[in-house]
Amino acid sequence: MKLSDLEHHEILWLCKRLALEASALIMDIYASEFVSTLKSDGSPLTLADRLANDHIVEGLSNDYPDIPILAEESADDPRRLSSDWCFIVDPLDGTKEFLAKNGEFTVNIGLVYQGKPVLGVIALPAKNELYTGLIGDGAYRESSNEEAVSLHVSDRLDYLIVIGSRSHAQPEEQALLEAHRHQIASLSVAGSSLKGCRIAEGEADVYYRFGNTMEWDVCAMQAIVEAAGGVVFDLHGQPLTYNHPTPRLHGF
Repeated sequence: MKLSDLEHHEILWLCKRLALEASALIMDIYASEFVSTLKSDGSPLTLADRLANDHIVEGLSNDYPDIPILAEESADDPRRLSSDWCFIVDPLDGTKEFLAKNGEFTVNIGLVYQGKPVLGVIALPAKNELYTGLIGDGAYRESSNEEAVSLHVSDRLDYLIVIGSRSHAQPEEQALLEAHRHQIASLSVAGSSLKGCRIAEGEADVYYRFGNTMEWDVCAMQAIVEAAGGVVFDLHGQPLTYNHPTPRLHGF
């Protein structure tokens, strides 16, 4: 199966629409008296996760039934392991931030070809913003009140702005930062894939993640960062790849 440049733009448009529609569903729950449960791995789950997941998966499946989907809240589709193409979806990244009602949660939709990110969409429901990236065509930030803004990573080579996780900081990260403190201008934290958006728009320079995370947490973010001129590697300096039998990443 091959996709033309036109189809890439059509898929990007679809992902944008679905991310915004999922955002509206999420914000309806966000404004209500909702409750959460725990999944088998101990992570929280809300009705917002499920509604957003079902809406995105249904929309992608209807328009592109031949492209399998790896989504956090859906049963795994074994077709994906023999497919060059795969959508990778996190319907609500940053559920802990959602529960804390700090606004730092996102909707992530990515598309990979032969394990490499092709495009990504990240919506920030509480901020009414949308970040997009199409490899070879650039990255953009959109909101309802302004025209799309082209994004590019910063050109700082020293006195770097480091951004880290609000909920998943690791001792290894602190040790690394301490060892290179003479090169660091400031530190900040943010939730979910918002950190990658800050890298893409040049508001931060470096984001390390030690420990395990899942493909759906990173895929859309990587596409946007790379479309904006950045790079994303694993902790051994190799490019991250996706659509593995066990969709777990060991840091980046």
